[in-house]
Amino acid sequence: MSLTTSPVSSRTIRIGSRKSQLALVQTHWVQAELQKAFPDHTFEVHTMSTQGDKILDVALAKIGDKGLFTKELEVGMLNQDIDFAVHSLKDLPTRLPEGLMLGCVTDRENPADALVVHEKHKGKQLDTLPEGAVIGTSSLRRLAQLRHHFPHFAFKDVRGNVITRLAKLDAGEYDALILAVAGLERLGLGDRVHQVIPAEISLHAVGQGALGIECRSDDAEILSVIKALEHQPTAYRCYAERAFLRELEGGCQVPIGVNTVLKGDTLTLTGIVASVDGQKVVKGEVSGAAIEAEALGTQLAHQLVEQGAKQILDEISAAVR
Repeated sequence: MSLTTSPVSSRTIRIGSRKSQLALVQTHWVQAELQKAFPDHTFEVHTMSTQGDKILDVALAKIGDKGLFTKELEVGMLNQDIDFAVHSLKDLPTRLPEGLMLGCVTDRENPADALVVHEKHKGKQLDTLPEGAVIGTSSLRRLAQLRHHFPHFAFKDVRGNVITRLAKLDAGEYDALILAVAGLERLGLGDRVHQVIPAEISLHAVGQGALGIECRSDDAEILSVIKALEHQPTAYRCYAERAFLRELEGGCQVPIGVNTVLKGDTLTLTGIVASVDGQKVVKGEVSGAAIEAEALGTQLAHQLVEQGAKQILDEISAAVR
């Protein structure tokens, strides 16, 4: 598809965002950074509610994840109502609608998962919480890995934005929650992190900690604007992770975890596929040139398929239908 350009003179650029507090914190950061980089332009934030924001009484895995937190924003871009959309990259499907593209990946915050405990367990970590402790998470990825390591806990689904989840924890509905370190820190709630969960226990979600800016694939001017926020090391890491997920045909709501390390020009990608009960775990690792990030992701996916990953994912898919 050939790129079309608009005049580069000053204009108003419309940014699409979900309405949640975390989404707006992230979007306003993008708005401020771009305003500094392009002072002749005006950047406006337009908010929308997505399906994932509206359905709060059903587990995410049972809704299906094809554009759960992105579809309405994508329709807005295709209809020319907004020029680009800011997403938590972990929410952005690996296959995008025709006419749209992932135009920019921002510098990554800490991608790890965090343990947040109720006041009565202050000072405790995963290995010191009592047997039967009720752990809240809406992620099958977190659930599967934690069940593998801590089968003596009770796990309970939790929905809503970060503030809502924390309120449920503080009210005593849960003994602890598993949340993203990056989300808590962006909201100024880093002090709620009781433990940064090590990768040996829980590999993080694909794209976790990074923002993905999605735009129309034929709008060269918007693409050139948002590229000002591209962080190439993070992009290499996230493109490897997304290729791994895409090749496995997994979505946001499957127990697939990753970890990426970039040293010099060498990228190392670790991936895991686990059954929801934590009983079956397939794990592997590949290393290679960062510039071949997507090929590395594909390579690791094939490696795990040979070890039985596809059977695990097929069983999960059949169970949640």
